[in-house]
Amino acid sequence: MKTSPRWLRLLWPASLLYSFVAGAKSALYTRGIFRRRKLPGTVISVGNLTVGGTGKTPMVLAIAERLAEQGKQVAILTRGYRGTSAGSPSGLPQSDEVALLRERLAGKVQLGVGADRYASGTVLARHGVDWFVLDDGFQHLKLARDVDIVLVDASDPFGGGLVLPAGLLREPLGALRRADVVVITRSVQAPSPATEAVIRRHTNCPIFYASTRLKKVLRVPALDAVLPPKDWERARFLAFCGIGNPAAFFADLRNWSFQLVGERSFQDHHVYTAREAAELEQAASNCGADALLCTEKDVWNLRGVQISALPVYCSRISFDLPESFWGAVNDIANRVKTDVSK
Repeated sequence: MKTSPRWLRLLWPASLLYSFVAGAKSALYTRGIFRRRKLPGTVISVGNLTVGGTGKTPMVLAIAERLAEQGKQVAILTRGYRGTSAGSPSGLPQSDEVALLRERLAGKVQLGVGADRYASGTVLARHGVDWFVLDDGFQHLKLARDVDIVLVDASDPFGGGLVLPAGLLREPLGALRRADVVVITRSVQAPSPATEAVIRRHTNCPIFYASTRLKKVLRVPALDAVLPPKDWERARFLAFCGIGNPAAFFADLRNWSFQLVGERSFQDHHVYTAREAAELEQAASNCGADALLCTEKDVWNLRGVQISALPVYCSRISFDLPESFWGAVNDIANRVKTDVSK
């Protein structure tokens, strides 16, 4: 298990306080002292234990698409990190993740955007929605859920082993006791005995593995032209991104046989400036790149700039999950419904 840098570990007294507060909050909800609000339908929460990217957005997409294909009335409840109305034809608040979800789901699934997920869900329920996917919901304890899915990134599964600010954990590892399902993402090998062993100290819930699959390489900004594999396999790219786990993005590209001649990373949800766009163009030219390549989430943070010297492409990805995962989620949701009706 990775450990936090030595200088960060000096912050462990603050981590003890953070850990105590997080644990106390969880206990108050678990014991019913703080009341959870229940939406009229089935709520599937997708979350994690660490800050940074673990693959929540592709998991939320996968679940929402699966439910919609089954004919269910589905909505995603999301906070919409740093959302603005810029670039939204409807004038609704948009973050990069919300914009991505709207583009990918194309009206098949409703979106409830806002900090008060219960209020958003209540409005959507009046319009017939009875299945809700709660984005980044593991710590959103005020909303009741039927299935709690926790993602663990195999490249850094436990955030250095310490709670914020000394580590990257949002809660102590004991919070895994609340999980109904754990999904390990970005694992080089499956199973991953070392990661599973740590998880098993805290929960006996089922553990599954999700693999990241490249679906398409699309031209930015319109996303209406697909770059064929025979073209991108021989092209040289400068890859850049503003996501929670840039190293995983670059590693995925190499695993998919992209030729990377340069890499640039920015903070998660970074909105690019004209100066940064020019610097990316110059860096790409300096290293002999034929094009620039980013994540699909970055597309929405490039809306205010123009890159014209070289083409820009994005990688569209999805999660591959075993059928046993879908069976477990369905069984847990049905079990909760049965228990409530008794």
